[in-house]
Amino acid sequence: MNHYDYSKTLRNLWQLAVSTYEKGNRDAKTYFDDASLAWMTSNGLTVMDFYDFAEDFVSGGEPDYDTFLLIHDVRRNYLLHVQGGVSSPKRLDVDSLPAKTDAVDGIEWLPRILPKAKAKLRGELPPEIMFCCGGDRKFFKTHDIHPAEFLRVVWSNIDDDAATVRWVKARSVR
Repeated sequence: MNHYDYSKTLRNLWQLAVSTYEKGNRDAKTYFDDASLAWMTSNGLTVMDFYDFAEDFVSGGEPDYDTFLLIHDVRRNYLLHVQGGVSSPKRLDVDSLPAKTDAVDGIEWLPRILPKAKAKLRGELPPEIMFCCGGDRKFFKTHDIHPAEFLRVVWSNIDDDAATVRWVKARSVR
């Protein structure tokens, strides 16, 4: 793992994913070579992290690279400082996610994004689930929260969802 060049390497791989997607390649498995895949793994990233963000960026202009960097830097720090550099072998069960319309304290989507954020931190998101998807972005915009900031708050309250709910309520501009 090369820590010093982390953000430069991340940007290069992001640009490669965006360029490859713009050229019409929709086979995420073909985007990166073995060295890039090893680098991703050592930094808590997956091919789908790049593919999903590139797809949404090319299709709708967001999330941009800066958001991608900030989100994945939180994930990387969790991997290095909490998980000791070893990702969890578990995967979030998609069927266990609350419905998109579920609410807690009147805040729709929050019950769904909490387990997604925890899974993102732990590297447990399955390929079919994206942290910072369109629904997540709508939630973040509604409540004036940056996605990376939300991840840091969830990390700080990893075993106390009620504290995260209180924080979202205090932050909300609804």
